[in-house]
Amino acid sequence: MGILDVFKRPDINAAVEEFRNAPGALLADVRGAEEYAGGHIPGSVNLPLPTLAGRKSIGVSKDSPVYVYCLSGARSAQAAAVLRRMGYNNVKNIGGIAGYKGEVEY
Repeated sequence: MGILDVFKRPDINAAVEEFRNAPGALLADVRGAEEYAGGHIPGSVNLPLPTLAGRKSIGVSKDSPVYVYCLSGARSAQAAAVLRRMGYNNVKNIGGIAGYKGEVEY
Protein backbone atom coordinates (compact mmCIF):
# COMPACT_ATOMS: atom_id res chain seq x y z
CA MET A 1 0.00 0.00 0.00
CA GLY A 2 1.40 3.34 -1.04
CA ILE A 3 1.06 6.59 0.84
CA LEU A 4 -1.57 7.89 -1.62
CA ASP A 5 -3.75 4.77 -1.15
CA VAL A 6 -5.14 6.44 1.96
CA PHE A 7 -6.97 8.89 -0.33
CA LYS A 8 -8.20 6.27 -2.79
CA ARG A 9 -11.98 5.90 -2.83
CA PRO A 10 -13.58 2.46 -2.99
CA ASP A 11 -14.80 1.31 -6.40
CA ILE A 12 -18.49 0.75 -5.71
CA ASN A 13 -19.05 -0.85 -9.12
CA ALA A 14 -16.40 -3.52 -8.60
CA ALA A 15 -17.62 -4.07 -5.03
CA VAL A 16 -21.23 -4.62 -6.13
CA GLU A 17 -20.00 -7.25 -8.57
CA GLU A 18 -18.00 -8.84 -5.73
CA PHE A 19 -21.17 -8.82 -3.57
CA ARG A 20 -23.14 -10.57 -6.31
CA ASN A 21 -20.54 -13.36 -6.39
CA ALA A 22 -20.28 -13.77 -2.58
CA PRO A 23 -22.66 -16.42 -1.23
CA GLY A 24 -24.54 -15.29 1.87
CA ALA A 25 -23.39 -11.67 1.52
CA LEU A 26 -25.47 -8.63 2.48
CA LEU A 27 -25.52 -5.33 0.61
CA ALA A 28 -26.60 -2.63 3.05
CA ASP A 29 -27.71 0.86 2.06
CA VAL A 30 -27.33 2.98 5.20
CA ARG A 31 -29.09 6.08 3.87
CA GLY A 32 -32.46 7.15 5.21
CA ALA A 33 -35.67 5.46 4.09
CA GLU A 34 -36.66 8.34 1.80
CA GLU A 35 -33.26 8.31 0.10
CA TYR A 36 -33.48 4.54 -0.31
CA ALA A 37 -36.97 4.82 -1.84
CA GLY A 38 -35.57 7.39 -4.28
CA GLY A 39 -33.33 4.76 -5.86
CA HIS A 40 -31.07 2.00 -4.56
CA ILE A 41 -28.84 -0.76 -5.84
CA PRO A 42 -30.84 -3.92 -6.64
CA GLY A 43 -30.41 -6.57 -3.96
CA SER A 44 -29.64 -4.07 -1.21
CA VAL A 45 -31.47 -3.75 2.10
CA ASN A 46 -32.08 -0.47 3.86
CA LEU A 47 -30.38 -0.26 7.25
CA PRO A 48 -30.36 3.48 8.08
CA LEU A 49 -27.25 4.53 9.99
CA PRO A 50 -29.16 6.02 12.96
CA THR A 51 -30.88 2.67 13.59
CA LEU A 52 -27.79 0.44 13.45
CA ALA A 53 -26.48 0.88 16.98
CA GLY A 54 -29.83 -0.17 18.46
CA ARG A 55 -30.07 -3.40 16.47
CA LYS A 56 -29.14 -6.80 17.86
CA SER A 57 -28.66 -8.27 14.38
CA ILE A 58 -28.73 -7.31 10.72
CA GLY A 59 -30.01 -10.65 9.51
CA VAL A 60 -26.76 -12.39 8.58
CA SER A 61 -24.10 -14.23 10.57
CA LYS A 62 -21.22 -12.28 12.07
CA ASP A 63 -18.88 -13.94 9.52
CA SER A 64 -20.94 -13.13 6.41
CA PRO A 65 -19.57 -10.58 3.98
CA VAL A 66 -21.35 -7.23 4.52
CA TYR A 67 -20.98 -4.52 1.87
CA VAL A 68 -22.06 -1.06 3.06
CA TYR A 69 -22.82 2.02 0.97
CA CYS A 70 -24.51 5.43 1.30
CA LEU A 71 -24.57 8.50 -0.96
CA SER A 72 -20.92 9.56 -0.84
CA GLY A 73 -19.16 7.10 1.46
CA ALA A 74 -19.12 9.08 4.73
CA ARG A 75 -22.11 7.44 6.43
CA SER A 76 -21.06 4.03 5.16
CA ALA A 77 -17.66 4.49 6.83
CA GLN A 78 -19.46 5.27 10.11
CA ALA A 79 -21.80 2.31 9.62
CA ALA A 80 -18.90 -0.06 8.93
CA ALA A 81 -17.33 0.99 12.23
CA VAL A 82 -20.63 0.41 14.09
CA LEU A 83 -21.03 -3.02 12.50
CA ARG A 84 -17.49 -4.01 13.46
CA ARG A 85 -18.20 -2.98 17.05
CA MET A 86 -21.31 -5.18 16.87
CA GLY A 87 -19.04 -8.13 16.03
CA TYR A 88 -19.38 -8.32 12.25
CA ASN A 89 -15.87 -9.13 11.12
CA ASN A 90 -16.21 -9.12 7.33
CA VAL A 91 -17.48 -5.57 6.68
CA LYS A 92 -16.48 -3.54 3.65
CA ASN A 93 -17.29 0.13 3.09
CA ILE A 94 -17.84 0.30 -0.66
CA GLY A 95 -18.44 4.05 -0.85
CA GLY A 96 -21.30 6.01 -2.32
CA ILE A 97 -24.08 5.30 -4.77
CA ALA A 98 -23.18 8.62 -6.39
CA GLY A 99 -20.36 6.72 -8.13
CA TYR A 100 -22.49 3.72 -9.09
CA LYS A 101 -22.93 3.19 -12.83
CA GLY A 102 -25.42 0.31 -12.82
CA GLU A 103 -29.20 0.28 -12.77
CA VAL A 104 -31.11 1.32 -9.68
CA GLU A 105 -34.49 0.20 -8.49
CA TYR A 106 -37.22 2.18 -6.75
